[in-house]
Parts: sequence; C-alpha cells; structure tokens
Amino acid sequence: MRRFHASAARTAVLLLATTALGQAALASTLTGTIADSTGVRPLQGAEVRIPSLGRVTSADAAGRFRFTDLPAGTHEVVATFAGAGQETQSVTIAEQGTVQINFVLAPEGTDIETILVIGQQANMLSAISRQRAADTVVTVLTRDAIGQFPDQNVAESLRRAPGINVLNDQGEGRFVAVRGLDPELNSTSINGARVPATGGDERTVALDVIPSELVESIEIKKSLTPDMDGDTIGGSIEIHTTSAFDREKSFVGVNVEGGYNKLSEEWSPKIGVDFSTRLTEDFGVSGGFSWNRRKFSTDNVEVGDWVAGEDGGPDYAETIEYRDYDVKRVRWGGNLSLDWRPADSTTLYLRGLYSKFDDTELRTRLVFKPNEPPASGDENGFAFDSADGRIEVRRDLKDRREWQTTTSIVGGGRTEVNEWTLDYMASWSRAEQKEDGSIDPVRFRQRFQGDGKLGVDFDFSDWQRPGFSITQGGADFVDPSKYEFSLMEYTTKEDAVDKEWAFKTDIARNFALANGDFEVKWGGKARLRHKRQSFQYDVYDGFDGDFYLSDVAGTPTYGLANIAPVPDLQKVRDWVKSNRGSFELNQLDTDLASNAENYDAKEDVFATYLQGRFQNDSLRIVGGVRMEHTSVNMRGNRIDLVEEGGIWNGEELDEDTLFITPMQLRNSYTDWLPSLNLRADLSSSIVARAGFYRSLARPKFSDMAPMFSVEENDEGEREGSFGNPDLKPYRAWNGDATIEYYFAPKAVVQAGFFWKSINDFIVDAQFENGSFAGIPFTQATIPINGDSARVLGVEASYSQAFTMLPAPFDGLLLNLNYTYTDAKGTLDDGRKIPLPASSKHNFNAVLGYDKGILSFRVSGAYRDGYLDELGATAEEDRYVRPHFQVDLSAKLRVTDNFTIFADMVNLNNAKYVAYQKGPSQRRLLQYEEYKWTAKFGVKANF
Repeated sequence: MRRFHASAARTAVLLLATTALGQAALASTLTGTIADSTGVRPLQGAEVRIPSLGRVTSADAAGRFRFTDLPAGTHEVVATFAGAGQETQSVTIAEQGTVQINFVLAPEGTDIETILVIGQQANMLSAISRQRAADTVVTVLTRDAIGQFPDQNVAESLRRAPGINVLNDQGEGRFVAVRGLDPELNSTSINGARVPATGGDERTVALDVIPSELVESIEIKKSLTPDMDGDTIGGSIEIHTTSAFDREKSFVGVNVEGGYNKLSEEWSPKIGVDFSTRLTEDFGVSGGFSWNRRKFSTDNVEVGDWVAGEDGGPDYAETIEYRDYDVKRVRWGGNLSLDWRPADSTTLYLRGLYSKFDDTELRTRLVFKPNEPPASGDENGFAFDSADGRIEVRRDLKDRREWQTTTSIVGGGRTEVNEWTLDYMASWSRAEQKEDGSIDPVRFRQRFQGDGKLGVDFDFSDWQRPGFSITQGGADFVDPSKYEFSLMEYTTKEDAVDKEWAFKTDIARNFALANGDFEVKWGGKARLRHKRQSFQYDVYDGFDGDFYLSDVAGTPTYGLANIAPVPDLQKVRDWVKSNRGSFELNQLDTDLASNAENYDAKEDVFATYLQGRFQNDSLRIVGGVRMEHTSVNMRGNRIDLVEEGGIWNGEELDEDTLFITPMQLRNSYTDWLPSLNLRADLSSSIVARAGFYRSLARPKFSDMAPMFSVEENDEGEREGSFGNPDLKPYRAWNGDATIEYYFAPKAVVQAGFFWKSINDFIVDAQFENGSFAGIPFTQATIPINGDSARVLGVEASYSQAFTMLPAPFDGLLLNLNYTYTDAKGTLDDGRKIPLPASSKHNFNAVLGYDKGILSFRVSGAYRDGYLDELGATAEEDRYVRPHFQVDLSAKLRVTDNFTIFADMVNLNNAKYVAYQKGPSQRRLLQYEEYKWTAKFGVKANF
C-alpha cells in the first residue's frame, strides 16, 4: 500500500509539471473577480449566474470565479452577495478564448461603504453568503476585513454557531460537540490537513490550543460528500488561516489586551499581530502571531465512592474533597502563508501554523476518607465519628506543568486547463503533549481513630455546594505538625506524540449541458498516522527522616470553605529540590505506573472516491461513493500485579510482584461510504437541502490499544482496566433535510431535521467477576461496543441585520439558534442509555448593535445536561448539569484605524456540576465555579 501511495504521489507531481509547462489556450471561458466597493476584500461565497444558460458558480477565497465551455454569443452575467446590491454585466463570448470581467458590489440600503467587510454585520453577511453557496448543510464563522473574530479562541467562537455546544475545561471552552454529540465523533482540519490530538488517550482535538487571531474562517460541515474524509458522524470542523489573496490591499493589524479574573484577582496580558501583503500582483505573504498569558482560579468540590444507605437510610460518600486551583495558561502561536499565481491557470500555496499551549496547574486539596458508615444522617447530610472507625484526612498539593503543541504544514495548489481541474496537496501535522518535573501529588495525612479524636458533619442541604464542620478534635485537625508525609508521585516524563502525513489528489472534468453543468470528479488520499504515548512516573511512599506538613505549610485562597493548613507551592518546590535523595522510591508502584498506559500505534488510511455533481440555476445534485481502507498496528503491555500470597503460573508468591508482557495488535477493515446531497432553489429566496450519507468514527487509540492492567491482592481479588483490541469503529447512516428562507438581503431563517442510525457505538463499561483476553478479574473497566443507537434532531436558526429600521435602531442585529437532539443507545445487555456527551437541548442567542463607531453584543449560550460516563448501574452513571453562560462585548471605533474594546466573559458565574442520579437522590460528584473575567484593549490596523 505504501508503494502504491508513492506511485500516486509521483503521478500527481508529473501532472502538475505537465500542466505548468504546457499552457493551453482556454476555449470559450469566462473568468472574473468579485470584491467590495472599497476594494479592500474579495467577497467569497458571492454567487455568479448566467441565467440564459442556467449556469451558476460562486466566488472562491480570492473572489475568483470561472465558467468553461460557454457557447459563443452575448450573455447577461449577474453577481449577488448578502447585503449588497445586485450587479449585472453583459459579456460577449467568442468561439475560442478567454474573457474576464470584474464585479464591485456596494452595500444595499446604506451609505456606509464598509458594512460589507467590517464589523458584526460583515461577519453575518459573509456567513450567510458562504452558507447559501455551499453544496451541503454547513455553518460558517468568519473574521472581518480588519481581523476581528467573535471570540478569543476557536472553541469559544464556535459556541455561537447553530447546533454547536462547547465542553469546558476549567471554565474555558475546549472541546466542541456538534448537534449535541460526543466531540470524539468530529473531525478537525487546518487548511485541509487533519489536526492530530494533543492528548495521549484521545482523538478529540482541543481547540483552545489555537488562538482565534490566526484564523480567517471556520466551517462546520454537517453532511458529507464523497471527496471529504469519511470519519465524521458529528461534524467536520474546517479551520482556515489567512491567505494573501484574501485581501486586495496590504494590511497590518495589532491587538493589545488586558484581562482580569474576579476569583483569582490576577491580570492577564495578550498581544496579537497579523498582516497580509502582495509583493507582486500574483505573489503574496500573510501571517500572524499571538501571545496570551492567562491567570485564573477555580474553587472545586469533588465527592466520590457513594454508598447506598442501609435499612432505607440516606446515601453517603466515602470520599469528600475540597480543591483549590490556581492556573496559569500561556498560549502563543504563529502562522505564515505564501500564495503564488505563476499563471492564470495555476495557484500554489504553502501554509504553516504553530501553536503552543503551556498549562501550569497548582492545586491544594483537603480530603476526608472515613472507612466506616456515618454515625447519623438524613437527606440533608451525614456525620462521621472516629469512635465508629478510622477517619483519614489528607492535605496535598499538585504542582503540574503540561504543554501542548500543534504544528501544521500544508502545500498544494490548483491547476485549471479548459474543462479540467486538478487539485493537489501534501501535508504534515504534529501534536504533542509533554510534562516533566511535575508533582502530582505530594501528600500528607493524619489518621483519626478512637473516641473524641475527630467528628465531622457534612451539610448537603445545598447538594451542589456541601460544607463541613468539625465537631470534635478541632485542634489536631488544623495542626500541620500532625500531618506526616505519605506519598509523592513525580512525573519524570510524559511524552505523547501524534503525527500524520497526508497526500491528496483530485481530478475533475466539467461538461457544459444545455441547461447547467455536470462535473465528474475522482481522487485519492493517503493518511499515514503514528501516535505514541509513554510515561515515567516515580512513586515515593516514604521519607528517610521527618517530613511533616508544618515544614512546608501555607495559606489557601479557597472561597468555599476553610481548608487551612495546606502545602505551600514554593516551600514544597524548595524542599523537594533540597531533599530529593531522602525520598524512598517504591519500585513496584513506579514500574506499574510507568508501564500501564504506554502504547505505540500506527494507522494508515487509504481512500479513493468517484463523485458526480450536476448544477443548474435552480438544482444541485452531488453524489457518489468513497472507499476507505484502514490498517492498524498497535503495541502495548499486559501488566499483572500479584500481591504476596497470590498465585502466578501455579506458584504462590512470597512478595508483591509485577509481571509485564509486551502485546501487539494488527487489524484492517474496509468501508464503502455512499452519499447523495441535493440542493434546490425553490424560489429566489428559498433554498431546500437534503443529504444522505454513510460515515464512520474510529475508536480512540487508548481504547483499542492492547493495554491490560490488573492488580491482585492476597485474597485473590483482581481489579483492572483493559484496552479492547476487538473494538469496531462507530458506523452510521446519516440523513439531513433543511430549508432556508432568505427573506431579506441581510437575513435568513432556517429549519432542519437530522437523523443518524449508529452501530457499534463505544462506551466504558464496568464489569464484575469475569475474564477478558484470557485474563480473569473481579472488577474491571473495559471499553465496549454497544449494540445500536439512534439520533433524531431538529435545528432552527434566525439571523438578521435590522437596517430597515429608522435610526438609531438600524444598527441592531439578532442571531438565534436552537438544536434538539434525541440520542439513545442500547447496550448488549439490553440497557438503554443516552449517548455519552449528547445534550438534548442547545440554544444560543446574540443581540448586537453595529453602526458607525459603536459595536455592542450580548450573547447567551445554553447547553443541556448530558451523560458523561457510564457506571456499573444506571444510578452510578455520571451526568453533567445544564450550563448557561452570558458574555458581553463592546467596541468603539475611534478612527478608521483605531478601535477600543471591552469584554465580559461568564458574567453570570456559570458553574460546572456533575452528579449521579442515585437510587433515591442526586449525588454530587463535582462542583466548580470560576466567576467572571473582564477583558479590555485596543486594536489598530493599517
């Protein structure tokens, strides 16, 4: 297969060289450009029609359009763009040769010339035009001509789009769910190159790694055509950086910003620069740079190990944690694009992007772990008494620095000769996550046992924010000299690397019909992916000498309870540095932790397709079939930890022993993925779409890697976690139907229905008393394929700029969208569940004002609750509560080149809450709050 791929690449290069050397005359061809009336920016997505021939096309990112094989004669050519007046030109076509015309479109119904390309209206009008011109169901977000993008990172920007919700990490948008489905079911690309995952155990792309300043547009494609990668069930998220041909004039933008987080009371600076210039008419350079250091805090409560009360008594928890997070995140990145048009028929490009996300997390924690049931309790809480059994209290510190990088280099181009079009691309992408020198955690503990030693009451009257009070033993409880060192886990190295080479060629031939066009397109793609994950943990469970919390005690900044004393960050760092040799290494636990999650995976995907596309003035049909062949080669470890007295190979062991056995998996499968998409212009203002396609989503590498970890105690009980080499990919049939009503030049209302039938969806399941891969266990967590799942949903959205209203209300804008998703699955045992990470209701609302020097926006984003993790029973499943967040944004355009702005993020202090439903009451698992963040700054453009 690799030899086949190399041959295909050489063929593509040969074709490119041939077309570049031989510039054949274009016969009966019309080309042109479309730009706004200021000449600042091409109008991508503008439609161009020749009504007499039923021919229609749309402008590309450079504003260029092309018709081939036109009959001789004089024809009317019409150009339209949302919010702009229609322009018509008459053109005479000879029997042979090329004619070029250029359109300049001005705003409709307003004297403000820049409204097409600058501000909130510019973002809206560009999105409406590109959505209308698309072959499939698609949502588009764009920046305007002076580099303004709606939000601070890519994930936050997508929060505003129809059918999109964002899963937060530490209060900041990170993972994107399309139509309420698990982010694992999306695909993500930058400039056509797939983005690998920075995390070692996932395919999901963390989009907060990418600063929005480096992005020109984001397209979310919700239905597929044969020329697209087939591994998408949620949506295909396509990120495009700026091109030198995106603007007609040179541009430099500078953004300087400061931010303040209420909870941490820390300031965060940010600076960004982007530029675009054409060194000649046909060669240009564009790029940008962004740097941001953000400091913020999180107050957290986590509760675990819930137990059902005896004899009808209340449920209680055996672990209650109060966590104080202080986080510093540094993002910086840059992109550079070279664009060259060596001939009218050929455009070449080279684009690179690098982004680094440096995350330093400090966490102090107070943990209660009683080993006996509470002395008393009711639905509002429970109380533990050391007279009934031991109560262990831990105070620890996590000092972790982790950094993630994303690199993407893409080169390619397009050559057009007569009715033929050749697209070619090669790319290299790399994502990595690294960590070294982290302490996670250093732990001190005190064990209270006996009458009067410790009493603690937990108040769950507000079940989301439980409090505690000490009723006995208060002096020892807060005495740091009573807490002795018990554990330090030191991350010597974490190294997760995911990289991919890709090569793609598409060849299309257009046939002019009596009323429209028919295009036949064939192509092939090879994706060669290599992902590996390796750890080196050092586990210390003793200290040669005395080491107490009092040696490193500090003061917390926690707002939900008094958790003092806690370890101090700098004192712990200094102590560990000075006394590293006195910590006693637990070699057995070190070997277990360092080998349990290591794996190496290679995944090659070879694809080919055949696609037909018919288009006339009112109808568009795109259909065909795609074939993808997947080959997987994975390596991992089987790990058996057998405690003293256990039996291994028929012999009783006289000490705890770890057995490590290398494992390897090879697998391959082939998928045929047909698709059909229809678009019909029912009138000049109504567009209907329908799509039907087959797709898949491959399992996470960590789920299918041969990683088998089992711990056995001296009673023969074996608890473990397993990778599942027999996992099948998700496979789905998908259907979409939408109708769009463009009832005004600057408005659209649309509604749609979507349906998915999914086989072999994947969940993490809990098992008891069984065996897997020949390995017996007492308890185990294993990813498995479910039986089947069904997804039904509706989408509705409304966007309008109210320029028809009298001043000053003619600057108002409104964007509303709602998605309903009913996603249900059935496990092999017959149990019915909602699909993990699927939210039933999602709603976004944006009210804006954009006129003259003032721009203002208030936005609200609602995401319904969802199943997060599967438990052993329905009562133990982990759910996340609904999330509603309000943000504000304001801009004041002081001059044509200078803007002042201010933002308020999470104005309503939206929280994160996870829970179990329990047999009789909700059981809190996690509560987090972040408070609001204010941002303000200036932006200059030249």
